[in-house]
Amino acid sequence: MRIKNILIIVCIVLFLAGCGRNENKESVNYLQNNDEESKKEIVWVFILAGQSNMAGRGLVEPQDTITDERILTINENNELILAREPIHFYEPTRAGLGNGLSFARTLLKEIPDSISIMLIPTAVGGSSISQWLEDDEHRNVNLYSNFREKLEIGRKHGVIKGILWHQGESDTSTPEKIQIYQSQLTRLFTMFRNDAGNMNLPIIIGELGSFSKNYEKWQALNAEIKQYIDHDADAFLVKTGDLHHKGDSVHFDSEGQRTMGRRYADKYMEILRNTRNER
Repeated sequence: MRIKNILIIVCIVLFLAGCGRNENKESVNYLQNNDEESKKEIVWVFILAGQSNMAGRGLVEPQDTITDERILTINENNELILAREPIHFYEPTRAGLGNGLSFARTLLKEIPDSISIMLIPTAVGGSSISQWLEDDEHRNVNLYSNFREKLEIGRKHGVIKGILWHQGESDTSTPEKIQIYQSQLTRLFTMFRNDAGNMNLPIIIGELGSFSKNYEKWQALNAEIKQYIDHDADAFLVKTGDLHHKGDSVHFDSEGQRTMGRRYADKYMEILRNTRNER
């Protein structure tokens, strides 16, 4: 009887272990069970791009690691997995909570149950917009080549629905860099849309925080972002002036990241509603 009980316990343990190993594989099978066209229609892909406040530097807490079978991402090997924070993996020693998972969770509440969301991480901390334009290698990542590679992975699995952009802190060091930021956004976003095959692709831009020790310079760059949006009908602004930093006067804290994610999602839903009303 004792041996029989032990065998039963071993079988249960092996079964549970097998379930755990298959957790992320379920997301891959979920997509593979659909034909190519259906798959693309049910997966909305969003590219996360920029520097550290998009990559995320917030404290990851247990609530940020709970997966959802409808929220997907990729790992460092470009394998499809269920998303959990931290989503970005380019800077392992710096990785923290970003706004991607919060964005996806908020969006799921507003879209049909048949649709899944795929988050594609491309942001690298400390990167300037000129480095993106020149495809410079930064922290072992060729910024634009990596963006294009990850974009193609997204297109393989679904439809590119938008880009979430947060960047600019590295471009506030001189007045000259601030003055040309708007024109550089024009060049970079044209490249993004051209590679995505959609010149009307929505790009949602988050403001720099209001907590910098270089407050005037950061706000001057925010002004450039706002002017850019005035001339790009498919670019949209997420405000961050009421959000807080993590203690370093540079990076949003965890609650700030979650709030920013919700605001990105709210803005995207606003875009969808306006698009439907125009039809």
